[in-house]
Amino acid sequence: MTRPNVILINCDDMGYGDLGCYGSAVNKTPNIDRIASEGMRFTDFYMASPVCSPSRGAMLTGCYPPRISFGFFEGNCVLMPGQSIGLNPNERTIADILRAEGYHTKIIGKWHCGDQPEFLPLNFGFDEYYGLPYSNDMGRQKGLEHINNPPLPLIKDNEVIQQQPDQRALTERYTEQALDFIGRNRENPFFLYFAHMHVHTPLYAAERFVLESENGDYGACVAAVDWSVNCIIHKLEEEGLTDNTIIIFTSDNGSRGLDGGSNAPLRGAKTNTWEGGMRVPCIMRWPGHIPAGRECSEIFASIDFLPTLAAFCGAELPENKIDGLDLSELCLGGNKGRETFFYYKCNQLEAVRCGDWKLHLQKGNMWAKGDKVQLLYNLAEDISEECNLYEEHPNIVAKLEILLDKCRYELGDEVESIQGREVRPVGRVENPKPLTEYDENHPYIIALYDRTDAG
Repeated sequence: MTRPNVILINCDDMGYGDLGCYGSAVNKTPNIDRIASEGMRFTDFYMASPVCSPSRGAMLTGCYPPRISFGFFEGNCVLMPGQSIGLNPNERTIADILRAEGYHTKIIGKWHCGDQPEFLPLNFGFDEYYGLPYSNDMGRQKGLEHINNPPLPLIKDNEVIQQQPDQRALTERYTEQALDFIGRNRENPFFLYFAHMHVHTPLYAAERFVLESENGDYGACVAAVDWSVNCIIHKLEEEGLTDNTIIIFTSDNGSRGLDGGSNAPLRGAKTNTWEGGMRVPCIMRWPGHIPAGRECSEIFASIDFLPTLAAFCGAELPENKIDGLDLSELCLGGNKGRETFFYYKCNQLEAVRCGDWKLHLQKGNMWAKGDKVQLLYNLAEDISEECNLYEEHPNIVAKLEILLDKCRYELGDEVESIQGREVRPVGRVENPKPLTEYDENHPYIIALYDRTDAG
């Protein structure tokens, strides 16, 4: 079998209820919905964190964030511009293992695994990079000058090629990069990681999508992503690559639940471990291999991408221990997903799911230890986590507590002040500095972004 190409599309803060194929009546997503009708739609898919840096590091390495010391960053729940830490270069990513098998690799869009030279994508298996090293709200914004963020850098490979780019044009520029990469690699197996800016705030979309939206700027940004997907579908058809390309569409964490975003019918939102913070859309299409029009309710997680894609592409797994499972048979129509999934917020172990049951024992904010709770939900019957069954099922609670204890001692739990026994170090450099510095005389095309939204 010819090795398949892989296109992994990862949106930013797109919620469970933001796509037509997941129930949205206000966002227009015909092309994403088409992928779902031609492939498999997962209803119980999880990211490994409810915020972006841990989520992205986990997805790329196949590890829960604490295993790679990627849960908390010197007082921040995500990496900030100019920090001294980032993904350890000793970690192997999806791009690493596929490039070792002859794949050409590229990342477009948001990286957010460290912005120092040692932590940029070309050190982690990517041949090419074009995008923002962190979130689009980390540039210079009107009314927030006191935060003193450096100008937002647009990077090509390892070089800053523009500061404070016009965000309304970025999705089109990103898509142009994607189509060019596909065209140049029509004869070679390739891995494209397309990490969209949308729908992270501030919300900037091209005028066409704003005028057509029925859900304000949020709907416009969702429509821009859908347009980009259509461009990729069209390019694959044009190059005769449709049948030999796996497309994966997902999001790094749940929606904030503001600005028009939706996690319906899930409870909670970005930054928390209710379902709405970590259960997100996931669609996979591979014509002739992944059954068309299939809905899968088995548990599947982003940390499973690495071993699953390794199986599809004939790649070797990393020597370092990972938490992901090879679920290639599930994606091809099987019926066995992962049995257990742990919910980490930063380095706090807050919940576990095993089968249909989810046990919450902690919940708190990002920067303080959580409050102890006793919450048990049957997610098959209660997707919105409304009916607490803790007192009715002591045997199930006891079983899930054993799983939590085992995880604590392996990966750690800050709430219980437990250091994990199988945790690897984060990457760290001396004398870090931001990629850019503000210059009042610089001819920026956008000196200050005119929206103060951050998220």
